[in-house]
Amino acid sequence: MKKLLIVEGNLREENQSFSEEGIQTHTQSLQDSLSYYSKDLQYDIVNPSSDDSLETVKDKLLNYDGLIWGGSSLNIYNDTPEIRRQIEFMKECQKKVKNILAICWGMQVAVTAAGGEVKKAEGSHIGIANEITINENGLNHPIYKNKEKRFNSPAFNFDEVKTLPQNAVCLASNKINKVQSLHFKVNETNVWGLQYHPEITYEKMISLIEFRKDRLIENRKVFNDEKDVKNHISFIKNEILITDKEKRMVELKNWLNQLD
Repeated sequence: MKKLLIVEGNLREENQSFSEEGIQTHTQSLQDSLSYYSKDLQYDIVNPSSDDSLETVKDKLLNYDGLIWGGSSLNIYNDTPEIRRQIEFMKECQKKVKNILAICWGMQVAVTAAGGEVKKAEGSHIGIANEITINENGLNHPIYKNKEKRFNSPAFNFDEVKTLPQNAVCLASNKINKVQSLHFKVNETNVWGLQYHPEITYEKMISLIEFRKDRLIENRKVFNDEKDVKNHISFIKNEILITDKEKRMVELKNWLNQLD
Protein backbone atom coordinates (compact mmCIF):
# COMPACT_ATOMS: atom_id res chain seq x y z
CA MET A 1 0.00 0.00 0.00
CA LYS A 2 1.33 3.40 -1.00
CA LYS A 3 1.27 6.16 1.60
CA LEU A 4 0.64 9.69 0.33
CA LEU A 5 0.63 13.08 1.96
CA ILE A 6 -1.97 15.47 0.54
CA VAL A 7 -1.28 19.15 1.18
CA GLU A 8 -4.29 21.48 1.27
CA GLY A 9 -3.38 24.86 -0.20
CA ASN A 10 -6.49 26.84 0.68
CA LEU A 11 -6.97 28.65 3.95
CA ARG A 12 -9.35 27.08 6.43
CA GLU A 13 -11.82 29.96 5.92
CA GLU A 14 -11.98 29.39 2.15
CA ASN A 15 -12.67 25.69 2.65
CA GLN A 16 -15.43 26.55 5.09
CA SER A 17 -16.97 28.78 2.42
CA PHE A 18 -16.76 25.91 -0.06
CA SER A 19 -18.48 23.54 2.34
CA GLU A 20 -21.29 26.01 3.06
CA GLU A 21 -21.99 26.19 -0.69
CA GLY A 22 -21.87 22.41 -1.12
CA ILE A 23 -18.58 22.53 -3.05
CA GLN A 24 -15.88 19.95 -2.42
CA THR A 25 -12.55 21.19 -1.08
CA HIS A 26 -9.63 20.64 -3.43
CA THR A 27 -8.38 17.86 -1.17
CA GLN A 28 -11.74 16.07 -1.42
CA SER A 29 -11.70 16.40 -5.21
CA LEU A 30 -8.20 14.97 -5.32
CA GLN A 31 -9.14 11.99 -3.13
CA ASP A 32 -12.12 11.21 -5.37
CA SER A 33 -9.97 11.30 -8.49
CA LEU A 34 -7.19 9.18 -7.00
CA SER A 35 -9.71 6.57 -5.89
CA TYR A 36 -10.73 6.17 -9.54
CA TYR A 37 -7.28 4.68 -10.18
CA SER A 38 -6.51 2.92 -6.91
CA LYS A 39 -8.26 1.86 -3.73
CA ASP A 40 -4.91 0.77 -2.32
CA LEU A 41 -3.72 4.17 -1.10
CA GLN A 42 -3.31 5.52 2.40
CA TYR A 43 -3.59 9.29 2.91
CA ASP A 44 -2.56 11.83 5.48
CA ILE A 45 -3.75 15.40 5.00
CA VAL A 46 -2.07 18.58 6.20
CA ASN A 47 -2.83 22.28 5.87
CA PRO A 48 0.47 24.12 6.44
CA SER A 49 -1.26 27.51 6.74
CA SER A 50 -3.29 26.55 9.77
CA ASP A 51 -2.41 23.15 11.27
CA ASP A 52 -0.77 23.23 14.69
CA SER A 53 0.75 19.78 14.11
CA LEU A 54 3.05 20.89 11.28
CA GLU A 55 6.28 20.07 13.12
CA THR A 56 5.03 16.54 13.78
CA VAL A 57 4.26 16.12 10.09
CA LYS A 58 7.75 17.35 9.14
CA ASP A 59 9.23 14.61 11.30
CA LYS A 60 7.30 11.96 9.32
CA LEU A 61 8.01 13.19 5.78
CA LEU A 62 10.47 10.39 5.03
CA ASN A 63 7.67 7.86 5.54
CA TYR A 64 5.68 8.95 2.47
CA ASP A 65 5.94 7.39 -0.99
CA GLY A 66 4.73 10.64 -2.50
CA LEU A 67 3.15 14.00 -1.88
CA ILE A 68 0.45 15.86 -3.82
CA TRP A 69 0.08 19.59 -3.26
CA GLY A 70 -3.16 21.01 -4.64
CA GLY A 71 -4.75 24.30 -5.60
CA SER A 72 -5.61 27.48 -3.72
CA SER A 73 -7.18 30.90 -4.19
CA LEU A 74 -4.03 32.53 -2.76
CA ASN A 75 -1.51 34.63 -4.72
CA ILE A 76 2.04 33.81 -3.75
CA TYR A 77 3.42 37.34 -4.21
CA ASN A 78 1.13 38.63 -1.43
CA ASP A 79 3.68 37.25 1.05
CA THR A 80 1.37 36.72 4.02
CA PRO A 81 2.39 34.66 7.10
CA GLU A 82 0.15 31.82 5.85
CA ILE A 83 1.86 31.82 2.46
CA ARG A 84 5.32 31.94 4.03
CA ARG A 85 4.40 28.89 6.13
CA GLN A 86 3.50 27.01 2.96
CA ILE A 87 6.76 27.93 1.22
CA GLU A 88 8.85 26.88 4.22
CA PHE A 89 6.97 23.59 4.49
CA MET A 90 7.53 22.95 0.77
CA LYS A 91 11.27 23.47 1.31
CA GLU A 92 11.19 20.73 3.94
CA CYS A 93 9.22 18.45 1.62
CA GLN A 94 11.77 19.02 -1.15
CA LYS A 95 14.43 17.67 1.20
CA LYS A 96 12.61 14.56 2.38
CA VAL A 97 9.87 13.40 -0.02
CA LYS A 98 11.13 11.64 -3.13
CA ASN A 99 8.10 12.27 -5.39
CA ILE A 100 6.01 15.46 -5.46
CA LEU A 101 3.07 16.18 -7.76
CA ALA A 102 2.44 19.93 -7.53
CA ILE A 103 -0.84 21.13 -9.03
CA CYS A 104 -1.60 24.79 -9.88
CA TRP A 105 -0.95 26.64 -6.61
CA GLY A 106 1.15 23.67 -5.55
CA MET A 107 3.39 24.15 -8.58
CA GLN A 108 3.72 27.85 -7.80
CA VAL A 109 4.76 27.08 -4.22
CA ALA A 110 7.22 24.40 -5.39
CA VAL A 111 8.78 26.77 -7.92
CA THR A 112 9.09 29.58 -5.36
CA ALA A 113 10.61 27.28 -2.73
CA ALA A 114 13.20 26.09 -5.28
CA GLY A 115 14.27 29.62 -6.28
CA GLY A 116 11.98 30.32 -9.24
CA GLU A 117 9.53 33.18 -9.58
CA VAL A 118 5.76 33.45 -9.94
CA LYS A 119 3.96 36.63 -11.01
CA LYS A 120 0.53 37.76 -12.11
CA ALA A 121 -0.18 36.45 -15.62
CA GLU A 122 -1.19 38.59 -18.58
CA GLY A 123 -4.37 36.53 -18.90
CA SER A 124 -6.31 34.01 -16.82
CA HIS A 125 -8.01 30.64 -16.94
CA ILE A 126 -11.53 30.63 -15.56
CA GLY A 127 -12.65 27.02 -15.28
CA ILE A 128 -10.86 25.82 -18.41
CA ALA A 129 -7.49 26.04 -20.17
CA ASN A 130 -7.65 25.69 -23.93
CA GLU A 131 -5.16 24.14 -26.33
CA ILE A 132 -2.43 23.13 -23.91
CA THR A 133 0.34 21.84 -26.16
CA ILE A 134 2.96 19.33 -25.06
CA ASN A 135 6.46 20.18 -26.30
CA GLU A 136 9.23 17.75 -27.28
CA ASN A 137 10.47 17.49 -23.68
CA GLY A 138 6.94 16.73 -22.53
CA LEU A 139 6.35 14.10 -25.19
CA ASN A 140 9.32 12.21 -23.76
CA HIS A 141 8.26 12.63 -20.13
CA PRO A 142 6.31 9.90 -18.29
CA ILE A 143 3.69 12.33 -17.00
CA TYR A 144 2.28 12.55 -20.53
CA LYS A 145 2.23 8.87 -21.39
CA ASN A 146 -0.92 8.24 -23.48
CA LYS A 147 -1.89 11.93 -23.42
CA GLU A 148 -2.94 13.73 -26.59
CA LYS A 149 -0.36 16.28 -27.74
CA ARG A 150 -2.93 19.11 -27.60
CA PHE A 151 -5.74 19.14 -25.07
CA ASN A 152 -8.09 21.23 -22.95
CA SER A 153 -8.27 20.89 -19.18
CA PRO A 154 -10.04 22.21 -16.11
CA ALA A 155 -8.04 25.18 -14.81
CA PHE A 156 -8.49 28.25 -12.64
CA ASN A 157 -5.55 30.63 -12.28
CA PHE A 158 -4.52 34.26 -12.55
CA ASP A 159 -0.77 33.78 -11.94
CA GLU A 160 2.02 31.93 -13.71
CA VAL A 161 5.61 30.78 -13.45
CA LYS A 162 7.86 33.47 -14.92
CA THR A 163 11.28 32.12 -13.94
CA LEU A 164 11.99 28.39 -13.73
CA PRO A 165 14.03 26.94 -10.88
CA GLN A 166 17.54 25.75 -11.68
CA ASN A 167 17.54 22.68 -13.96
CA ALA A 168 13.76 22.83 -14.46
CA VAL A 169 12.31 21.87 -17.83
CA CYS A 170 9.03 23.18 -19.26
CA LEU A 171 6.86 20.36 -20.64
CA ALA A 172 3.78 22.13 -22.03
CA SER A 173 2.36 25.60 -22.77
CA ASN A 174 -0.65 27.44 -24.12
CA LYS A 175 -1.45 31.00 -25.21
CA ILE A 176 -2.12 32.14 -21.65
CA ASN A 177 0.69 30.43 -19.71
CA LYS A 178 4.10 29.69 -21.17
CA VAL A 179 4.64 27.13 -18.39
CA GLN A 180 1.65 24.79 -18.17
CA SER A 181 3.75 21.96 -16.78
CA LEU A 182 7.32 21.33 -15.72
CA HIS A 183 9.72 18.91 -14.15
CA PHE A 184 12.70 19.59 -11.93
CA LYS A 185 14.80 17.86 -9.35
CA VAL A 186 15.86 19.47 -6.10
CA ASN A 187 18.04 17.52 -3.70
CA GLU A 188 16.80 13.93 -4.31
CA THR A 189 13.20 15.01 -4.92
CA ASN A 190 11.46 14.76 -8.28
CA VAL A 191 8.87 17.51 -8.74
CA TRP A 192 6.25 17.17 -11.47
CA GLY A 193 4.24 20.37 -11.77
CA LEU A 194 0.94 21.13 -13.53
CA GLN A 195 -0.61 24.59 -13.82
CA TYR A 196 -4.00 23.07 -14.68
CA HIS A 197 -6.28 20.70 -12.73
CA PRO A 198 -6.69 17.15 -14.08
CA GLU A 199 -8.11 16.14 -10.70
CA ILE A 200 -11.05 18.60 -10.73
CA THR A 201 -14.17 18.11 -12.82
CA TYR A 202 -15.60 20.77 -15.12
CA GLU A 203 -18.80 20.54 -13.08
CA LYS A 204 -16.92 21.72 -10.00
CA MET A 205 -15.28 24.48 -12.02
CA ILE A 206 -18.73 25.73 -12.99
CA SER A 207 -19.73 25.72 -9.31
CA LEU A 208 -16.60 27.74 -8.48
CA ILE A 209 -17.40 30.27 -11.21
CA GLU A 210 -20.93 30.68 -9.85
CA PHE A 211 -19.57 30.92 -6.28
CA ARG A 212 -17.02 33.59 -7.28
CA LYS A 213 -19.25 35.36 -9.82
CA ASP A 214 -19.32 38.76 -8.13
CA ARG A 215 -15.57 38.77 -7.49
CA LEU A 216 -14.88 37.77 -11.09
CA ILE A 217 -16.99 40.65 -12.40
CA GLU A 218 -16.20 43.39 -9.88
CA ASN A 219 -12.68 42.64 -8.62
CA ARG A 220 -10.97 40.46 -11.21
CA LYS A 221 -12.88 42.11 -14.08
CA VAL A 222 -12.63 39.01 -16.27
CA PHE A 223 -16.34 39.25 -17.10
CA ASN A 224 -18.38 42.33 -17.96
CA ASP A 225 -21.64 41.12 -16.46
CA GLU A 226 -23.72 38.05 -15.57
CA LYS A 227 -24.54 37.41 -19.21
CA ASP A 228 -20.81 37.05 -19.89
CA VAL A 229 -20.57 34.56 -17.04
CA LYS A 230 -23.49 32.50 -18.37
CA ASN A 231 -21.97 32.38 -21.84
CA HIS A 232 -18.68 31.15 -20.45
CA ILE A 233 -20.41 28.49 -18.38
CA SER A 234 -22.24 27.32 -21.52
CA PHE A 235 -18.88 26.96 -23.26
CA ILE A 236 -17.59 24.77 -20.42
CA LYS A 237 -20.78 22.68 -20.46
CA ASN A 238 -20.12 21.95 -24.13
CA GLU A 239 -16.63 20.79 -23.20
CA ILE A 240 -18.12 18.35 -20.70
CA LEU A 241 -19.98 16.63 -23.52
CA ILE A 242 -16.79 15.83 -25.44
CA THR A 243 -14.40 15.16 -22.56
CA ASP A 244 -13.20 11.66 -21.71
CA LYS A 245 -12.62 11.26 -17.97
CA GLU A 246 -9.72 8.83 -18.38
CA LYS A 247 -7.89 11.12 -20.78
CA ARG A 248 -8.54 14.16 -18.58
CA MET A 249 -6.93 12.55 -15.54
CA VAL A 250 -4.16 10.48 -17.10
CA GLU A 251 -1.44 12.61 -15.47
CA LEU A 252 -2.60 11.38 -12.04
CA LYS A 253 -2.44 7.79 -13.23
CA ASN A 254 1.04 8.27 -14.65
CA TRP A 255 2.33 9.85 -11.46
CA LEU A 256 0.92 7.06 -9.30
CA ASN A 257 2.41 4.41 -11.59
CA GLN A 258 5.95 5.74 -11.19
CA LEU A 259 5.97 5.68 -7.37
CA ASP A 260 8.58 3.25 -6.06
